[in-house]
Amino acid sequence: MPKSPAERADFQGIIGRTLEDSEPWFETPNHPGEDAPNIVLILLDDTGFSQLGCFGSSIDTKNMDGLAANGLQFTNFHVTPLCSPTRASLLTGRSQHAVGMRSVSNFRTGFPNMLGHITNQAATIAEVLQAEGYATFCTGKWHLAPMDQCSAAGPFEQWPLGRGFDRFYGFLEGETDQFYPDLVCDNHPVEPPAEPEEGYHVSEDLIDRLLEMISDSKGIRPDRPFFAYLPFGATHAPHQAPSEYLEKYRGIFDEGWDIFRERWFKQQLDLGVIPPNTQLAPRNPGVEPWDELPDNQKRLAARLQEAFAAFLDHTDDQIGRLVESLDNAGHLENTIIILLADNGASQEGGPFGVMHEMKFFNGIFETPDEAIKRIDDIGGPHSHTNYPWGWAQAGNTPFKWYKQNTHEGGVHVPMIMHWPNGITEKQRGTLRNQFSNVADIVPTIYELLEITPPEIYNGIPQLPITGYSFAHLLEDANGESKNTVQYFENMGSRALIAGEWKAVCRHIQGDDYDTEQWELYNLADDWSECEDLATAEPKKLTELQNLWWDEAEKHGVLPLDDRGFELFGARFRNRSPHPTNRRYIYRPPMSPIPGQASAAIGGRSFDLTARISRSEGDEGVLFSTGTQNSGISTFIQGDHFVVDYNSFDEHSIVKSSSKVPIGDSTLVAEFRRFGKHGEVTILIDGESEGSVEIPFYMRMISSVGASIGYDHGSAVSSHYESPFSFSGELHEIEIQLAERRTPDAEEAHARAENARQ
Repeated sequence: MPKSPAERADFQGIIGRTLEDSEPWFETPNHPGEDAPNIVLILLDDTGFSQLGCFGSSIDTKNMDGLAANGLQFTNFHVTPLCSPTRASLLTGRSQHAVGMRSVSNFRTGFPNMLGHITNQAATIAEVLQAEGYATFCTGKWHLAPMDQCSAAGPFEQWPLGRGFDRFYGFLEGETDQFYPDLVCDNHPVEPPAEPEEGYHVSEDLIDRLLEMISDSKGIRPDRPFFAYLPFGATHAPHQAPSEYLEKYRGIFDEGWDIFRERWFKQQLDLGVIPPNTQLAPRNPGVEPWDELPDNQKRLAARLQEAFAAFLDHTDDQIGRLVESLDNAGHLENTIIILLADNGASQEGGPFGVMHEMKFFNGIFETPDEAIKRIDDIGGPHSHTNYPWGWAQAGNTPFKWYKQNTHEGGVHVPMIMHWPNGITEKQRGTLRNQFSNVADIVPTIYELLEITPPEIYNGIPQLPITGYSFAHLLEDANGESKNTVQYFENMGSRALIAGEWKAVCRHIQGDDYDTEQWELYNLADDWSECEDLATAEPKKLTELQNLWWDEAEKHGVLPLDDRGFELFGARFRNRSPHPTNRRYIYRPPMSPIPGQASAAIGGRSFDLTARISRSEGDEGVLFSTGTQNSGISTFIQGDHFVVDYNSFDEHSIVKSSSKVPIGDSTLVAEFRRFGKHGEVTILIDGESEGSVEIPFYMRMISSVGASIGYDHGSAVSSHYESPFSFSGELHEIEIQLAERRTPDAEEAHARAENARQ
């Protein structure tokens, strides 16, 4: 039986019969203290070790360089090789495997090392600081919840507000269009506040919203410190930036990646961010000498690098806006700013780079001679670009390999810490060359704030913090790292750093874990992994291999699992948004549906049925998915039923031979796949009204999902302007997938989705 108010255990006053014989009591909320600093974590995406100016680059990053010049620059900082695992480790201070995020959050495996979200046994820093009395904000990319749970239907437990943030504004997927993003505010989808023609870019929007959150909090509660997590979409593909930034870099990189890699390497030596005995690693396999490339390949590659540089420069200016605002408001002196990247530069642009990343994920390897025809679209709204391997390796100078790999190019990234009140003037602008890892950031913050993380949170026993604080290094440039053993793993690729030694294995899917080749490096003499000592030091290699298995057991890495695309077949199991009968019913009004929560039509035959009522002149979009770069749209225009299948700017359009009746009608679009090509046939009230061949049937359509009754974002079809909402009454959209598709089609779609992630 519930206790009476007078018996409540949390009430510490006295309740008598009258006020005269009673004592009131007021609960005192937690408060971290008047001098507690604000915390800002800034996370860049797919940004390599050398791509900031203060780490050697010639790209203009004056604001981030300014943070380094007035703070500390960590030159031996490591992360995981992939975005979601790094984010999970960053926010918890624990191993990514231990907290359930061995890979991206887009799939689950049934093992505790891959839950698709951070286990509730590992409270995030936002949850801990929120309980201590901090205001907590996040603006940017989340990618820490199962993607089939990231629609307006939820569940919301693993969204930012479910993991300790008071406010959230950003996107939940691994990437989004920078000009037409899929956005969420708190727990609901929202439309961008403007369009690119009005100067909109999502990075600017994220800063606008974060500054508003800070002002809302500080304006009313100036005593309350804030924790802000700012994970930019930049510099993940698509590389898109405002035109003035693109123009700034026009022609800058025409000398090619070999010259720039040498130039940045020399600058790194001059700056002291790499040891003087460091070698420049040889070109990765597949990276050709610049001087031997055909002219069109050079032109395309240079322009793609210009888009990346413009994107990074633009991001730097947004960071500058944040820092300036904090300074003007008097907050900067007592704000701990930590800036880092989530992994090394991306290899997902392939050997040539891509005009449209979705083409690459569909197995279309567009040649430079083909892509060059649209060179002026690069970096703008009508592009979805990523640069080639040569520029990615230049971004990882002096290292080899890339994001996804456990070699230094995948895991050794820039990190900067800025805190005027906590870093003495003598130490500002100095380097920290001690080894540190992303899991070390949270325990460092806890030590600086004198916070003990809870052993039980929300009634759930907590995993121990496994990172090591580097707080002592703020004032001791010669101090020793407490992190002396650090494992790495991604999709079967493994590595271990123990002191000055590193053992590393680049795993190829399907290879035998027991017999594949390991490499051994002495990092004290060989930061860039150029001199393999595996043959010369077999005992040391065996020692590190055994230690790797010990660490794997300790941190929950096992079982080793190199599956990727196979895991996307799980979407029709375990009460997901994907019904086992493959039949989806959507009734407006509905918010946009993210790709992995909407009907799985990529690479499939399916029927789309729209049941409508209309009056004379009623028109608009019934169903759309994708963007102006690739997608499918079904709509009524000029009284006719139209389907536009936009396969990377190749539009297959069918228009009904008859007008859509006034009143009630049923419109059907039958999409059929025949290998790589397909066909769509349209019907009105059961009568065939025309068909069109689809030369290339997309298995991966877009990173932007579906919208019902309008076209969300950029217009899929050039025959209208978004949102082109249907002005009649749309009763429902029914999508029925074919019962089965061929095993090769299933595998092709899954491979495409896995490659995109």
